[in-house]
Amino acid sequence: MSKQVAKLAHFDIIRSPILTEKSNLLTTHNQYFFNVSLTASKPEIKEAIEAVFGVEVKSVNTLIRKGKQRIFRGRRGKQIDVKKAMISLKAGQRIDVATGV
Repeated sequence: MSKQVAKLAHFDIIRSPILTEKSNLLTTHNQYFFNVSLTASKPEIKEAIEAVFGVEVKSVNTLIRKGKQRIFRGRRGKQIDVKKAMISLKAGQRIDVATGV
């Protein structure tokens, strides 16, 4: 039972992969980008990536993009804050973010 709870926690940390032209170019250098939980720390992100994808992580870099004020159809709103993680894998490791393997 505790293994299932741990796996759910890993999927709560990793929200989604970031699939852009720049992130696709950096996959040749073993670097991958993910949206992660705002409360996740670097060691938690590293553990989650290693557990979900079965790879060895070399380093984790994070940044928080603050949400901006926007006006949509005359109403003020705020975009949410987003935390992004750049994952560098050790040589010979690979993640196929399209299939999740």
